[in-house]
Amino acid sequence: MHPLLQHDLEHLDEILEQACDTALTYLRSLPERPVSAPAESQRIAPGDDKLSEQGVGAQRALAQFWHDHAEGLSASAGPRYFAFVTGGGTPAALAADWLVSAIDQNTQLSFDSVASALEVATLSQLKQLLGLPESLCGSFVSGATMANFVSMAIARQWLGLQRGVDVAQQGLHALGPLRVISAAAHSSSVKALSMLGIGRDALVNVATLPESEAIDPAALEQLLIQDPGLPTLVLASAGTVNTVAFDDLPALLALRERFGFWLHVDAAFGGVAAASPRYAALLEGWQQADSVTIDAHKWLNVPYDSAVQFTAQQHLALQVQVFQNHSAYLALPSVRPDNYLHLTPENSRRFRALPVWMALKAYGRAGIAEIVERNVQLAAILAQGLEATPGFTLLAPVLLNVVCFALDSASASAEETAKRDRFLKLLDAAGVVRCTPTTLAGKPGIRAALVNWMTEEQDIKRALQSMVQCLKSV
Repeated sequence: MHPLLQHDLEHLDEILEQACDTALTYLRSLPERPVSAPAESQRIAPGDDKLSEQGVGAQRALAQFWHDHAEGLSASAGPRYFAFVTGGGTPAALAADWLVSAIDQNTQLSFDSVASALEVATLSQLKQLLGLPESLCGSFVSGATMANFVSMAIARQWLGLQRGVDVAQQGLHALGPLRVISAAAHSSSVKALSMLGIGRDALVNVATLPESEAIDPAALEQLLIQDPGLPTLVLASAGTVNTVAFDDLPALLALRERFGFWLHVDAAFGGVAAASPRYAALLEGWQQADSVTIDAHKWLNVPYDSAVQFTAQQHLALQVQVFQNHSAYLALPSVRPDNYLHLTPENSRRFRALPVWMALKAYGRAGIAEIVERNVQLAAILAQGLEATPGFTLLAPVLLNVVCFALDSASASAEETAKRDRFLKLLDAAGVVRCTPTTLAGKPGIRAALVNWMTEEQDIKRALQSMVQCLKSV
């Protein structure tokens, strides 16, 4: 054994203690750490791109990383990181994620670990939390991009089956043209269209309800009537990124009965709202969807990367057709909900289910619901504060946990966009709160998405104070 490997094996306790101390240093810094790391600290240290010939050992490498790069880390796990839709890691989920690396299980059907069975158990708990039927089959994947990809790949196979074509075997050309209809498709779904060979041009944007990002069912019906024989996949949103709009799923299900399309529900973060009795009605009907996407590293607050793809049980055989992987040393493909080797793009998979299992065991339904309800309440407080402050305007009503706002009148002009960008640059430099730019109805806007388990009212007050100060300097 290499001397440094031998040394590190003999001093493993000290190495892990050092790593734990380093992690705690970071976590304790979150309340005051700049939410966006200073630009100058985001550059690599001299020599970081050079391979060491002899190595320095784990402890020196860890110390060097922290010394050189601690200031370059954002506080994305903290309570005032409102950019994108970024959760943190609850204590239970974080502890479990450390164990995932330590026990290093490859979660597939290998008959030598409890990991696959525990994944099925975790998915069962998750379905109970969200009011989804036990019959849904689920798999953990890296994020919403892969969850949407898997769902749309199965949809592609199903559309082929309706016309006597095995797309997985024969290729997409055997099926011919198809269309994908949505009102506010997430960019990850558009990316998946490209990866699946369906193509971005297959996406048809349907009209929305007035003053909403949600699909207008009447407009969708007219699209379907125009070309009833064209293979169709409908992408429904259960929480759009700008306004957290929810499509009318019962209305879409009624149309599915008439026109026979595949209904996929992208509920990447909005689906977790179903954990709260106050908001579960927003998801009415998603139990009957053909496929569903939910992110765990968003509102469930487990560390990256973690998401779940759900498939209706009657489509599980199609999922195996698409993702089966057979070799002389592997188990034959079979239609089983724990047969993960044949259900997702990955053959090797880390034990992503454990942090979710641990979090649900630790905090239960009540704990997750409290996070949801607190974030929604705090989003309303933030919106009220912005409305009461001259110079800010809301671009849309706050429907759940995202505040979409703008500066001044938010006119659709280059000058207004430049002003928005200057404001965000100042906000990042101040380091108190992080938001991201967006566009809504052609107007330059700003998004604040609240999903972190630590966020409290004091964080909203600090965020508003920083926004007001930055506005004065634009």
